[in-house]
Amino acid sequence: MSLLSLFGCGRKVAPTYPQDRLTARDGSTITLTFFAHASLAVEWNGRHIYIDPVGEGIAWDRLPKADLVLITHSHYDHFDMPTVEVLQGEGCTVVCDKTTAEAFDHDCVTMTPGMEAEPFEGLHIKAVPAYNISEGHTDFHPQGREDCGYVLTLGGTTIYVSGDTEANDDVLSLSGIDVVFLPVNQPYTMTVEQAIKAVKAIKPLLFYPYHYGQVEHKTDIEALVAALQGVCEVRVRPME
Repeated sequence: MSLLSLFGCGRKVAPTYPQDRLTARDGSTITLTFFAHASLAVEWNGRHIYIDPVGEGIAWDRLPKADLVLITHSHYDHFDMPTVEVLQGEGCTVVCDKTTAEAFDHDCVTMTPGMEAEPFEGLHIKAVPAYNISEGHTDFHPQGREDCGYVLTLGGTTIYVSGDTEANDDVLSLSGIDVVFLPVNQPYTMTVEQAIKAVKAIKPLLFYPYHYGQVEHKTDIEALVAALQGVCEVRVRPME
């Protein structure tokens, strides 16, 4: 079922949000849907995956039910229990970090950095450490809390959604990634300079800056895009 499908008792039209369609390495189609800030969805082979679904003004109840929900950590702009409950369909799996699992009201799969899982056929997930390293910023996302980013492999294509992190050694050591989502807002996640460093180290084919805005310090997205010309494709979507 696509986001343009008609469903519901009154045959209401499902709301539409900005999307990109990518061709996976095996020729299948991956559809990315951008909601806001850190909330996005991945559709592949009829499966619907929601990552950090949060946001007022988004008609979650009119979107396709989730086969999988991924939560990177427990901060309010990444985890909202009522939204997860609305999205959960029959057989839905919720995967989350250790801290979120402790606050979760229902069954979920807990992942810590380094763990791997296959929630359904054709999808492989690996949890990547997400934490801050800058002096004075480590309390925002401490390494010991074991927040997660996730590398999804589907259709032979790898997508890394980092969650809230800085350009630490675990991030910089990633390789073989096709599509990367990195957070770019201060003082909580990466600076523009850190994001540039991370993209150059990871060497993806496609980079999406996300999780920027909503803070006093405005991210210079234009400078970020300009600095990565010739490095990889950069797509800016409404993820403020």
